[in-house]
Amino acid sequence: MSAPRADDLLEDGTIAGRNTELTNFLEEAGIDSRTSTAALEIDDVLQQWRRRVNKRELGSAALAAFGLAEEVDLAQLDVMMAIWAPASTFGSDDAEEEVMVSTVAARLRIDPSRASRLTSDLIARGLARRTVSQRDARRTLVELTERGTAIIEAVRQFKFLVLGEFLSGWSEEELALFVPLFERFVTWTEEAGDIGNNRFPDEINAISARLAQVPGAS
Repeated sequence: MSAPRADDLLEDGTIAGRNTELTNFLEEAGIDSRTSTAALEIDDVLQQWRRRVNKRELGSAALAAFGLAEEVDLAQLDVMMAIWAPASTFGSDDAEEEVMVSTVAARLRIDPSRASRLTSDLIARGLARRTVSQRDARRTLVELTERGTAIIEAVRQFKFLVLGEFLSGWSEEELALFVPLFERFVTWTEEAGDIGNNRFPDEINAISARLAQVPGAS
């Protein structure tokens, strides 16, 4: 027997019913139906965006276009960007932030040991090198070599050719609305983890109590 199609689930009310149940729950918590409906729609878009981002289609296309796929993989490319990019790209106000392996780990939100392995691999490939801090001679920094910098600049040029071509079809008004709103949304996601417990402790406790009653927890 084949799995039901999404349209069938919508027709018999399964998905719609779940969404209605969720919006009712949110309304009881003080979030109106207009806002909760928008939240559901945004989440759908984000799920689609996440799948595309995880596939890294643009980065892969850039590496393929320049014949770099055998020299650099996507994980290494991320580390190179974390080394090369200004601190503001990763939300820091320190325009002169020195880049250490720990900086790479923090910027990419990966384990320090993984950041160290990836950085060492880039150094072995001649794409990065270790240097000494001008502020503190005891501090070891990392920077890209001329080859590493050239790769990052080529990939960025490719990316912005594609992104620029896409956005050129947007009106001035659309860009003026989208950019600050998207920046506002991204900034909010940095704080989102603490909102649940701080803003809705009663609801969180009630959900936890119901969850504890469901069999299967070890």
